[in-house]
Amino acid sequence: MSAPRPRSSVALVLLLVAAAGCARALPPPRTAVSGDARRALDLMTARWREFTDLRTLADITVQKGGERHRLAGVLLARGPTSLRFEALSPFGQPLLIATIADGRLTAYHPAVNEATVGPANADTAASLLGLPLEPQDLVAVLGGRAAPPADVRRAELLPADEHGPSLEVIGGDHRQRVWMDMTTGVVRRLEITGGRVEARVDFVRAADSTVQGFDFTTSPAYVSGAVRYQRPEFGVGIEPERFTLTLPPNAKVEPLK
Repeated sequence: MSAPRPRSSVALVLLLVAAAGCARALPPPRTAVSGDARRALDLMTARWREFTDLRTLADITVQKGGERHRLAGVLLARGPTSLRFEALSPFGQPLLIATIADGRLTAYHPAVNEATVGPANADTAASLLGLPLEPQDLVAVLGGRAAPPADVRRAELLPADEHGPSLEVIGGDHRQRVWMDMTTGVVRRLEITGGRVEARVDFVRAADSTVQGFDFTTSPAYVSGAVRYQRPEFGVGIEPERFTLTLPPNAKVEPLK
């Protein structure tokens, strides 16, 4: 399928923002984490902290109901919460430039000189890749990791299922279930539920475990999609300035709420 027309990329942003949203639950009581669960949590945290940045070409497909959109372009991510995606036409012209940085999301459509801006959160972050995740969780997924909640309330190892062993981590806002190699910390599968999000991510990896992309589904919005990388590069030293997007003075700007 060919890349969407500029108006299609505008529609994709609005469709995905509308896909997120439900009531938040009260956080669970805090429980001490020890033993194997503590070791697994520490390993997951260490793997996340190893991530610095990612630069790659990316093909993104998002489907909701009967609507299917595909974007291809350059993806940059920098820990802990910055990313930039520049969707390109088949001729290399920018269709959409979207950034998350310093708690702000900006999506600019050069062909129509229109932009949408707003706070970077799970609702608005859905406009980038279809995943309604907080910026740190989104950047972690792009890097093939899982980011532990800032406020861990409980963590425990769950019995292995058809996907292998997993660690359940409950924070103040959401619950994570992380299927990973308990020796290396390589994450194979991730579920995040609670608050405004319910998402499942299945990572695609090369033989050496380097992440090559992922498949995802979300509910209750029932958005699904796939992200595939081409020649991903990690730890290349991307400057923070790459995630700042200055709009033209005459751009039409609409708020994302």
